[in-house]
Amino acid sequence: MQPRNMSMSGVVDLAAVKAAQEAKAKAEQARAEAARHGGAGAVSPADLVLDVDEAGFEREVLQRSAEVPVVIDFWAEWCQPCKQLSPVLERLAVEYNGRFLLAKIDADANQMLMQQFGIQGIPAVFAVVAGQALPLFQGAAPEAQIRETLDQLIAVAEQRFGLTGLTVDPEAEPGGGGAAQAAPAGPYEDLLNAAAQALDAGDLSGAVQAYKNVLADDPAHPEAKLGLAQAELLQRVQGLDPQRVRKEAAEQPADVRAQIAAADLDLVGGHVEDAFGRLIDTVQRTAGDDRDAVRLRLLELFEVVGADDPRVTAARRALARALF
Repeated sequence: MQPRNMSMSGVVDLAAVKAAQEAKAKAEQARAEAARHGGAGAVSPADLVLDVDEAGFEREVLQRSAEVPVVIDFWAEWCQPCKQLSPVLERLAVEYNGRFLLAKIDADANQMLMQQFGIQGIPAVFAVVAGQALPLFQGAAPEAQIRETLDQLIAVAEQRFGLTGLTVDPEAEPGGGGAAQAAPAGPYEDLLNAAAQALDAGDLSGAVQAYKNVLADDPAHPEAKLGLAQAELLQRVQGLDPQRVRKEAAEQPADVRAQIAAADLDLVGGHVEDAFGRLIDTVQRTAGDDRDAVRLRLLELFEVVGADDPRVTAARRALARALF
């Protein structure tokens, strides 16, 4: 298993878009397979906290992550901060009532997993969503910060992968289930799957059209809006000569077209703040139609990254100052 860091704030390169789409497809296949077998029903609160080792990692973490976000707590008996953090995570797992599972991994007994996740110190908390791993935080974080991180994780899992969590029955016997109730396919699953297949084949135009077909019927559909913004960004930068674009942008700071193209490349390369800063600076130097074009492109890039990302929040404030 090779952990992959998945941005909570938006995918900014083609490989990440493809990986996210593939993970979503696998999650949907796993839920459909569970539905065909009748599912395993509700779980008990005791089933929300698992002790996991290397032998059970594939089954208890990777496979379960197609049903529900799995939060991993790497701990050790000698670790004093772990003794502060672990009880909080266990209590929140029960309180969140099936919105995530907590997998507790003894770091001393599972060194291979420690190496695979690249962990240098504990406590360390990761999550796995639809087979993709992402770091959450390290150390004994305050409970308010933990709750905020969990809320973001759950929102991403639901919006991007359709993972709505497990059904918890307080009367259920521990160990009697473990699978989520199968979520029915949404009305746009065929179109969204077509978009994923188009991305997989490198057909960005096909992906754009598939997402537009969803939005024509449901303009607020969150997954289609995000997918369209990402696919259009990748379509714009396809075929660009990065060296030439950056040279033109550096030599012609007043050239709106050059600055917009360079900002697109910045975002695709993962330089989110550089992309935002470039366009905000351009807004300050321009007026009229040019300024409006830059503002609209900046709003499109906000969609790619995600409204809840703190970099978007900061950039929105900076844009307001530049405009007014």
